[in-house]
Amino acid sequence: MTQTITIDPVTRLEGHGKITIQMNDRGEVEDAHFHVTQVRGFEKFTEGRPFYEMPALTARICGICPVSHLLASAKACEAIMSVRIPHTAAQLRRILNLAQMVQSHSLSFFHLSSPDLLLGMESDPAHRHIFGVAAARPELGRAGIALRRFGQHVIELLGTKRIHTGWVIPGGVAEPLSSAKRDEMLAMMPEAYANIGLALAAYKQIADKFRQEIGVFANFPSSYLGLINEDESIEFSDGALRLIDSKGAIIDDGITAQRFTEVIGEAVEPYSYTKFVYYKPLGYPEGSYRVGPLARLNIVKKMGTPKANQELAEFKQIAAGPLESSFFFHHARLVEVMHGIEKIEQILADPLILDKHVRATAGVNRLEGAGQIEAPRGTLNHHYKVDDYGKITWANLVVATGHNNRAMNQGVLQAAKCYVKDGKFTEGALNRVEAVIRCFDPCLSCSTHAFGQMPLHMTLLSADGEIVDRVTR
Repeated sequence: MTQTITIDPVTRLEGHGKITIQMNDRGEVEDAHFHVTQVRGFEKFTEGRPFYEMPALTARICGICPVSHLLASAKACEAIMSVRIPHTAAQLRRILNLAQMVQSHSLSFFHLSSPDLLLGMESDPAHRHIFGVAAARPELGRAGIALRRFGQHVIELLGTKRIHTGWVIPGGVAEPLSSAKRDEMLAMMPEAYANIGLALAAYKQIADKFRQEIGVFANFPSSYLGLINEDESIEFSDGALRLIDSKGAIIDDGITAQRFTEVIGEAVEPYSYTKFVYYKPLGYPEGSYRVGPLARLNIVKKMGTPKANQELAEFKQIAAGPLESSFFFHHARLVEVMHGIEKIEQILADPLILDKHVRATAGVNRLEGAGQIEAPRGTLNHHYKVDDYGKITWANLVVATGHNNRAMNQGVLQAAKCYVKDGKFTEGALNRVEAVIRCFDPCLSCSTHAFGQMPLHMTLLSADGEIVDRVTR
């Protein structure tokens, strides 16, 4: 008799999702899926709005990564305006993006994943959370909270609010940086360096204890996509995309926001509201790849900042080619946090950082525009079409979780086959299956949208919980 194990909800991630594991009559895992069960309609209900409202509107998609949508949206709007923003505005946006990355990675590593890493996959679920970490390892609990506070406070100093700031606007930013705020940011640097150093040291001490998890947490050859600079250093705000294969060879390079839709497609599967993104010349699913911290570190040759360069060199010594196990997302996040802190400090030393010219103005000069950045979780692309009056007629958002969707499903199946045997499993085994998803740190609110025909399955239950009716599209 076949059996289905359902993990609902998947815990310690952003948004609503579940995992189903299908077993045959011999108790063997035959298939497994990660289902994103919420649906969002930002692409449809923004139609008819003035394009210059899009950054503020799309930032409301998520309270964890609103900065990412602000920046990608503003870039798409600037393509419609045909403007280049002032140097100082671009530098201030980079600080904002890096601060967002630091706070988001800190949330992912410390609040969501460190309970598994520091307390153990089999630890008591009642204590397997950030408060349990703070009780068992107070110095790491404090470091995690402080690093996230650092990123959020930098965002607040720039944009007056930690969440849903309206400071980024088409053409640049709303106001320049003051010397007092710059000095406040610089004063926070020593503590931030100390905390990320502590986190990296702690991770390296425990990584070897998870050899089995490293072997089955979405561990397989794949391609990787991410922004890169001309000098092959890591980039989050500008540059173009590079796609490499599992050996590190370049498949495609110089993928700009405008060229993105020519080479990147979106497929639909009936079990999820999240699209499955792929490289069109290879087709689906062969053209699937991974994005985010692991992909970025696999692609780049250097970080561009001293401490992070050293950490990247150590990271790349783990394997001869690209690291394949998604468990290493955790390590990659910490390396990027180090880079983010260093890069913010470098940018604040720019002699023009306090310049008052931070905005370019223009109207509609093109009827279509696209913008892309690296969000904490990976590549984010906004693509808009407008009418002659600047009203949105069409919009599409391709987010990191969509890029990683197939890899997450493959990882869930791989881990389930390892930890569910003969129809038997433990709470710790199922926690490991969940932990595969936490490696990717998906943002499910960002990932679901209403472009095209989405699969739909509705179930009507009675007050007693009995199924009254079903509707499937």
